[in-house]
Amino acid sequence: MGKIKISQVRSVIDQPKKHKETVKALGLKRIRHTVEKEDTPQIRGMLKKVEHLVHVH
Repeated sequence: MGKIKISQVRSVIDQPKKHKETVKALGLKRIRHTVEKEDTPQIRGMLKKVEHLVHVH
């Protein structure tokens, strides 16, 4: 599969613990931090859970 770029666009402050852990598991550390991940169903599921906090390129 291909690669996707994921950027954090909103803060995890005041978010549920599971959302904070998911953002951390994606490798994101702060707002405007971007990581490149393999496009897998597991990553897509994580993105669906925190779609209000991240932007996918």
